[in-house]
Amino acid sequence: MSSTFPALSATPAHTEPLARRTSLRLSATLLLVGQLLYIVVTQFHAAGDANNHSAVFAEYAGSGIWTAVHLGQFAGMAIFLAGLLALFFALDVQAKTARWAGRFGAASAVATLALYGVLQAVDGVALKQAVNAWASAPDAEKAARFASAEAIRWLEWGVRSYQNFALGLALLLFAAAVMRTAWLPRPLAHLMGLSGLTYLVQGWVVGSAGFSQTETIAIVLAFVLDVAWMIWLVVVAWRIQDSQAPSPGR
Repeated sequence: MSSTFPALSATPAHTEPLARRTSLRLSATLLLVGQLLYIVVTQFHAAGDANNHSAVFAEYAGSGIWTAVHLGQFAGMAIFLAGLLALFFALDVQAKTARWAGRFGAASAVATLALYGVLQAVDGVALKQAVNAWASAPDAEKAARFASAEAIRWLEWGVRSYQNFALGLALLLFAAAVMRTAWLPRPLAHLMGLSGLTYLVQGWVVGSAGFSQTETIAIVLAFVLDVAWMIWLVVVAWRIQDSQAPSPGR
């Protein structure tokens, strides 16, 4: 009987870290794939000065791939946020403050996805229909149609603003949880936190000035920071050994 006890007691110590390592790899992969997909798809979005509504609405009306682009953006964001949720399970932090940070971070990620769904409904569907109606309207109706499209645009500003706030908060909370995870590099958490701050900046700028040049700079900075910490997380996830991911009871 005594000879069987070591084998039985060793099983949880091996399988729990292995499960966590698998979750971390899944999280890192989803995060990077989602972010890269979002960046690539966004390159096909109709271009122009987004705050020059008369000019950019004409570009939007002429876009034949508008729906596909916005669906692709939604898919990229959904994969990104699924990666954050997987990270919550991978971290499995035991410190009380970090555990609550992870929980609230996961809740913020869910809220972000909900807000992004609303955003794409407003931008990807409602705005497209409004600018199409404006572009094809007779001269007598153009002013009213333009006003309708502009109102939808301002609604888009509002939803985008709070979606960015929610995403920024999620990243800051996850960064706090990662900071308390001994087997992950602390500088990785710093990059996550900086990324979260750029989304908060985006939220403020969009809510106050629309899609300005300042917001574009913040978007590019967020992309760079996101890709940096996500690649780092992928490397860590695929190099980590069982002994580096101790079981929660240790």
